Amino acid sequence: MKQYTADKIRNVALAGHSSAGKTSLAEMLLFKSGATDRLGKIADGNTVCDFDPEEIKRQVSVSSAIAPFDWNGVKINLLDTPGMFDFAAGVSEGIRAAETVLLVVSAKDGVGVGTEKAYRLATRMNKSKAFFINKLDVEHADFYKTFEGIKEVFGNSVCPVIIPHMEGDVVDCYIDLVDDKAYKFDPKANKLNEIAIPAAAADRIEEMKMALNEAVAETDDALMEKFFMEEPFTKEEIQKGIAAGVKSGTIAPVFCGSAATGSGSQVLMDAIVHFLPSAADGCSEETVEGETVKCDPNAPESAFVFKTVADPFVGKLSFVKVITGTLTAGMTPINARTGEPERLGKLLCCRGKKQDEVDCITAGDIGAITKLSNAVTGDTLCDAKRVISYKPTEFPAPCLSMAIVLKGKGDEAKIAGAMQRLIEEDPCISFENNVETKQQVVSGLGEQHLDVVVSKLKSKFGIDVGLVKPRVAYRETIRKKVRVQGKHKKQSGGHGQYGDVWIEFEPCDGDSLVFEERVVGGAVPKNFFPAVEKGLQDCVSRGMIAGYPVVGLKAILVDGSYHPVDSNEMAFKTAASLAYKAGLPQANPVILEPIGTLKVQVPAANMGDINSELSKRRGRMMGMNPAEDGLQEIEAEVPMSEMFDFATSLRSITQGRGSFTLTFARYEQLPKEKEAEVIADAKSMMEEE
Repeated sequence: MKQYTADKIRNVALAGHSSAGKTSLAEMLLFKSGATDRLGKIADGNTVCDFDPEEIKRQVSVSSAIAPFDWNGVKINLLDTPGMFDFAAGVSEGIRAAETVLLVVSAKDGVGVGTEKAYRLATRMNKSKAFFINKLDVEHADFYKTFEGIKEVFGNSVCPVIIPHMEGDVVDCYIDLVDDKAYKFDPKANKLNEIAIPAAAADRIEEMKMALNEAVAETDDALMEKFFMEEPFTKEEIQKGIAAGVKSGTIAPVFCGSAATGSGSQVLMDAIVHFLPSAADGCSEETVEGETVKCDPNAPESAFVFKTVADPFVGKLSFVKVITGTLTAGMTPINARTGEPERLGKLLCCRGKKQDEVDCITAGDIGAITKLSNAVTGDTLCDAKRVISYKPTEFPAPCLSMAIVLKGKGDEAKIAGAMQRLIEEDPCISFENNVETKQQVVSGLGEQHLDVVVSKLKSKFGIDVGLVKPRVAYRETIRKKVRVQGKHKKQSGGHGQYGDVWIEFEPCDGDSLVFEERVVGGAVPKNFFPAVEKGLQDCVSRGMIAGYPVVGLKAILVDGSYHPVDSNEMAFKTAASLAYKAGLPQANPVILEPIGTLKVQVPAANMGDINSELSKRRGRMMGMNPAEDGLQEIEAEVPMSEMFDFATSLRSITQGRGSFTLTFARYEQLPKEKEAEVIADAKSMMEEE
């Protein structure tokens, strides 16, 4: 593909609810523009953007994909993003790299939660927004009902630009409100033909034009005055007003058509060129210091790594958006995070899985670089003379955790490296080797997300795993003070073993053992005090009820005896452990469970259901406060053991609108009725070991 200047580049992310038709729309635009010579279908597994084996198998997008094409001398970089909430990393990546987010909405299903979330994310990232009402060819599709629904949810910035004229339930033609022209799709010739505007559409056109003119008037004081004087706008004024409004965020234009039939696609591509901001106008990034850097081809080079693909066979591929200057092959920019130079490998223009080598990537454009050794998603590559670091993309935090069960022998050593590669690809995955529970725990955004992780481990790295509910890290402690003796005496002729201690055990605050000595008269020599403490330290790693670590324990050495020949450090360590084993069962031992602080943001209409759900999980309400985006925040304290599948329940109750954070707060005594279950689980865990 030839090189384009920033004013001839449009970076557009396709976002919206699942099954709205984003990938199909991308496929149709590529086909209509001549970038591809055949029209792929999701059902056939041959679309440009859904090329990953997981996407072909599931028939849904699981990651973002880049698909550039030329339309009338302008390069349009489409970034197709997933619609399912489990794959939100791809949405964040795609929107970050775009200047405009084109929200695809089904004319049959209307505004979905995915549309709302993508719109809010685009607003937070300060991106321009537009809408494409899709699926006008399907039964029960209703453009005008959908349009009113969009306007109701997103406000008066939503304005029509292309509208359909219906004959019954079928689209007869499309009307361009800016050009005052009507176009009819000819399926045989596979193109739009200009026709006379139907007389029956006059009332609807007048209504929609009023909405368009009102939105355009908001963009300029002179246009507002002209609007109030009821003077008609010229075509140039409307075009200029829409473009200015889209760039500033005061206008979100609405287009329409069918990705399946291709109707409306050519008009959409014209609109992208005419109304959506170019990279020269809209491309900018904020540095971590708060400086805004605008697209500038003449400035020292700087580029942002917005996506990483890690493949064990092909190698690492880093997708970048160049903000300033030009990246050329063989260049050695600085990685602002590491401070080290990164030698650029091949520069590629990617269209789905197809890769074409290019000489350079210019300011405002998107491309990929092979074999960047240390760069990860979020890094900035820049000129050594002007080291800047752009703000990293904020990704949703993992909310569902599962423990990995390896099925194949010898995979223990490979799993950590493989997971690290997958985390490079998807920052919404986390992985930890929990030493305490002796489990490897993977976390993600939902069940399907983790299912994809399992599939990729097998297909990419040959590691076969299963997932089970992760164990909870309980603790044990005591509730009363006791005084016990621990005596170790072993004499079988010759040199023996003798250690005798009296220890008081009592509850205290703290996570570690508190050891003191109050021995009078040298009953236990001072040189054996460390051995007594060491013996106790070895013991507190396993409690006497279920074998969990003991916390909140104070041990005071108060008395004892020794033998001048047979006493040694080992004997006193053993004596201390005997005292521990004798004393803790008498000190009213209990199991402690971890308690977390939960902050959950939900729509006001769902608060009753969420409160009920938390009550079932033994949660305690701490308060409620207004949150951003019109949501309410509920703060509660909940046992961590009850929160394993809360992410799934929350998504079901709120249709995906809710979100939460859960952080460890402290340990509290486990209810007696729960002890038997915890002890049984601990016993099975010890048997596995």
